Amino acid sequence: MGNKPTIAISHLGCEKNRIDTEHMLGLLVQAGYEVDANDELADYVIVNTCSFIQAAREESVRTLVELAEANKKIVITGCMAQHFQEQLLDELPEAVALVGTGDYHKIVDVIERTELGERVTEVSQEPTYIADETTPRYRTTTEGVAYLRIAEGCDYRCAFCIIPHLRGNQRSRTIESIVAEANQLVSEGVREIILISQITTNYGLDIYGEPRLAELIRALGEVDIPWVRMHYAYPTGLTPSVMAAMQETPNVLPYLDLPLQHSHPEILRSMNRPWQGRVNDGIIERIKSALPDAVLRTTFIVGFPGETDEQFEHLLQFVQRHEFDHVGVFTFSPEEETPAYELPNQLPQSVMDARRDALMQIQQPISLRRNRSQIGKVVDVLIEQENPETGELVGRSARFSPEVDGLVYVQGEASLGALVPVAIVDADIYDLYGHVATAADLMQNPLVATR
Repeated sequence: MGNKPTIAISHLGCEKNRIDTEHMLGLLVQAGYEVDANDELADYVIVNTCSFIQAAREESVRTLVELAEANKKIVITGCMAQHFQEQLLDELPEAVALVGTGDYHKIVDVIERTELGERVTEVSQEPTYIADETTPRYRTTTEGVAYLRIAEGCDYRCAFCIIPHLRGNQRSRTIESIVAEANQLVSEGVREIILISQITTNYGLDIYGEPRLAELIRALGEVDIPWVRMHYAYPTGLTPSVMAAMQETPNVLPYLDLPLQHSHPEILRSMNRPWQGRVNDGIIERIKSALPDAVLRTTFIVGFPGETDEQFEHLLQFVQRHEFDHVGVFTFSPEEETPAYELPNQLPQSVMDARRDALMQIQQPISLRRNRSQIGKVVDVLIEQENPETGELVGRSARFSPEVDGLVYVQGEASLGALVPVAIVDADIYDLYGHVATAADLMQNPLVATR
């Protein structure tokens, strides 16, 4: 290993990108490379970029420029590499290689070729690769949680979204492969697995001829892990069989991340999501009926081209009516190579910002009320951090997904990565506060099941 260069990875973007980063780390470590968290000490820095919206691209570019100024050999991977390709190599002479979203498994070969003086471009025009349980992986999350990718790519063509262009069409892993990786993660001490893909509810459609999410849920019910959480569940895919599987599988949390994006049928038609407008109200009521303990989070885009005051008001009323536990709001970002980029009646940023703020003002008291309903309960909390100065523990209850939702601040003692019962004594808009439950707490308030 002595003559091999030291490599650091700078990770940007979403948890799908994070898994790519973890596989690149695993492959490099397996090949005998020294991987350092500090890019100042590294010979090479791999920058796994995000290109989803303009703000993400700007962050990626800032990182690349800073590293170039530090005279680092830069390997650009991920969505910006897929998106801009030759342009990046032209503008960043310090970049020694470019690796697309479907080519990260070639990272060891790429580094070896750059060491021989080659300027490498590995960008498949149509990404088709997906890693499985046999691909080395070095996790970068806290010890108790891991993301598990069940599929990659997307067959939908929403007018605002560049993901299919960057990640290709959907390609699912088999149920057997996913369960095998879940069992591997359990053996590493993971207590929570988060299932991710672009459209989790379409899982299996490409390899089985029909969605098989219900079967996957039941198969994961056989894995010895306390929490399985799903991200990116399209409401139309939450069929009675999927919801029954969730209800009947104790370790699958009744937590649903529904990327609704809007409520008004005309805006959804412009977004090329017309199917959603027909079902929005009815499906949410059906979810609440089938899963009465469900925690619902969603995301909305405000300021889509042509969005009128009346259509925005429709969205405000929709959010008030359904009382989601968690809501994320984004202003529309016009992306080249998407149909929405060419649409007329683009709204000024000031209007979009005002609408985002108005929607969050509607949501905040709802979130506060939902969080305050936890006061007086004893709930399981996954402990993830400890404040070294105060000794206060920080974790998450089943209500909260990492990085997008709130935290639980806990007084008392517990091991990192442990699930512990916590008595909730206070709450604010985003977070909960409590202490490790005593015998008296448990007698007064038996532990609330995650169901």
